[in-house]
Amino acid sequence: MSLPLYAVLSLLVLLLGYRFYGRFIARRYQLDDRTTTPALRVNDGIDFVPTKKFYLLGQHFSAIAAAGPIAGPILACQQFGWLPCLLWILVGVVLIGAVHDFSSLITSVRHNAQSVAEIVKQNIGRGGWIAMLVFIWLMLVYVITAFTDITAATFIGRIEELEGVPVAFERGGAVAAASLFYLILALLMGLLQRRFNPPLWLMTAIFVPATLAVVWLGTVVSHSFLLPHKGWVIGILIYCFIASLLPVWSLLQPRGYLGGFILYMALAVGLVGIFFGGYEIHQGMFKTWQAPGLAGSLFPFLFVTIACGACSGFHGLVCSGTTSKQISKESDCRLVGYGGMLMEGFVAVIALATIMIVRQEEVAGLSPGAIYGAGIGKFLTLVIGKENLIFAITFGAMAFSTFVFDTLDVATRLARYILQELFGSRSLQSGLIATLLTVLTPGFFILSAPSGSWSIFWVLFGTSNQLLAALILLTITVWLKRQGRPAWFTQYPMLFVMTITFWSLVRQIGHGISVWQTGEIQTTAVINMAAAIVFLALALFLAERSWGVAKRTPS
Repeated sequence: MSLPLYAVLSLLVLLLGYRFYGRFIARRYQLDDRTTTPALRVNDGIDFVPTKKFYLLGQHFSAIAAAGPIAGPILACQQFGWLPCLLWILVGVVLIGAVHDFSSLITSVRHNAQSVAEIVKQNIGRGGWIAMLVFIWLMLVYVITAFTDITAATFIGRIEELEGVPVAFERGGAVAAASLFYLILALLMGLLQRRFNPPLWLMTAIFVPATLAVVWLGTVVSHSFLLPHKGWVIGILIYCFIASLLPVWSLLQPRGYLGGFILYMALAVGLVGIFFGGYEIHQGMFKTWQAPGLAGSLFPFLFVTIACGACSGFHGLVCSGTTSKQISKESDCRLVGYGGMLMEGFVAVIALATIMIVRQEEVAGLSPGAIYGAGIGKFLTLVIGKENLIFAITFGAMAFSTFVFDTLDVATRLARYILQELFGSRSLQSGLIATLLTVLTPGFFILSAPSGSWSIFWVLFGTSNQLLAALILLTITVWLKRQGRPAWFTQYPMLFVMTITFWSLVRQIGHGISVWQTGEIQTTAVINMAAAIVFLALALFLAERSWGVAKRTPS
């Protein structure tokens, strides 16, 4: 198969999925534009703001499309080959991931734009609400752990294409510098917007080109940004602490706005490279059903490794946290929820292409961010010339890290909210304590583990993320049954994802026990084992409570 054919077939599946299955699911929910949505009913100009669907789609897509659909497919392709990855991305996103996002969004809209946890409280009870809050917080901790570790590895990476090239250039330092300058740029944009409120077109005309300028600047000062892996881990976690406490207008909003342009540029560059680059596929179509190591088994680890590229519980938090408060009409939920997830699936398709064009021996030991950066860099040289390879690869890796920083900020902020909600306090002091606890936990996980443990952390992150999606689908299924409406389109995906994730958790617990029995304590395995036990216990508790509610519901 050629890369252009690969892309055309992928796009065709996604478009047909939206056209037919997306419409089918919309009919099951009986969307009614005569209903007054929470955004229209409250319309406070702060959180509840009716928003046009195409503008909201862009905002929602930027919020959900982080580094997950990039890193997951790259890791899975190295292990199992590109064909199983592509099949799960396309089938999973159409039948499960997009259904989850669409259902999360419309369910929240019909529950007065309340969060997933509050919906659990209304439909399953207070015990389920507490269990869901704890589950979400621990899952967010693993989001921070996995993405911090991967990004730190990207900041000390190398570039195969530049081996032997006589340039005064440190790849990791350049990416780190460009990423830091990008954050400073976003902060400056937020301050100027707040102080002077200039037209958005003017800010866009200034700051979007400036994001490309900081990539070049990063290559110039790369030698000044050299730290060991754990040094970058500490620096990134300090960023998480500070960024999540800043007002949203100062960093989160402008960074998300600029990050959206970087995301769209990366997608455009990916399409150019796939269709006009003439690259051959060097990765194997299928490699193995069973490879050595904990995550070597295709079942269940292919699914949880790809994670957000096919299905993501994190999206349910976004759908019910911010997006549901901006829906103007119920029919918009199909485009924003279902369509937004299909767009994320295509991000995964392009990420998969960046490793398909590289031989296996050339990516050994590289982080997903480095592989993605090198691939996007190759594609970008078709536009700006091969003589600008240094700039192009730095842009690709910086694009990956900008998606990560967006995820880290949001995940830390959400984790703080959850701890404060759990303990019933919204004071400044409680916010500081909750944020500190949220960043110290992944800090302990990473700093007590050997370098290169991000691949192990990623497996449990992917498992917990998809298990959260299963639990959200379980809650929606209970709600639908209580309404006396068909629920098979959420129930069967829920059962599949729950089976896969339970299977993965049991395997990880078993691995931790076997390591423990050897007497050679491996911190990462023990940490993952303990966390997996907690995830499994909470999920079983929620499943039992949900089953009890479902049994009491008249058929």
